[in-house]
Amino acid sequence: MAEGSLLDAHLANLAAALLPYRDCERLLAGWGETLARLLAGGGRLLVAGNGGSAAEAQHLTAELVGKLRDDRQPLSAIALHAETSAVTAIANDYGYDEVFARQVRAHGRIGDVLLLLSTSGASGNLLAAARAARDTGLRCWAFTGPAPNPLADACDEVLAVASPDSQVVQELHLVSTHVLCEYVDQALPAALAATGGAAASPVEPAPPGVAAHPVGAVRAGVDVVLDGGAGQEVQARG
Repeated sequence: MAEGSLLDAHLANLAAALLPYRDCERLLAGWGETLARLLAGGGRLLVAGNGGSAAEAQHLTAELVGKLRDDRQPLSAIALHAETSAVTAIANDYGYDEVFARQVRAHGRIGDVLLLLSTSGASGNLLAAARAARDTGLRCWAFTGPAPNPLADACDEVLAVASPDSQVVQELHLVSTHVLCEYVDQALPAALAATGGAAASPVEPAPPGVAAHPVGAVRAGVDVVLDGGAGQEVQARG
């Protein structure tokens, strides 16, 4: 085998997938606007995948809870496969196909979004999660390889990368993650303004022992603070 032929073949497969992939921009822009409105209003994104797709999904949540480029308040996004104790307990008690579906039922609320990543679009645990999302009232999206595939059929919307090479599919899923987050950040100021927040808010004063939050910032879940003084008071805020 000639030196460089593996790289050339990989780049050729990637180049072949790029032209049809350009058609995904309108979908990503729409998803970004939807997520911005959801997360600005206190909603949540749940994501899951297996193997390399799990790493891709966790990359997405890191960009939202942290930041992509510019500083902003954290946005609520949970990678279900990263909950290792929950995953192993559920797999042990209910079987591996339920590891994501049970968490969707636990964490998902009507109107939230579940995003599932799969190169094959045939993973049993992701299909079960999609069914759980439908039953719970979540919108279900997917990043997959070529469609049609079972996961694409089970979800409300799908970004399907038209490549038979699973490595190329995952690489374009990563591009999709970055572009999606760019669109979320672009739409977030207007979404926050519509909910009474602001893209760059001053810090509101907080009582002793309670972390300060930007005014109008998204608050999802419950903050629990233990007072180190006598009585060990617990303050919980939604």
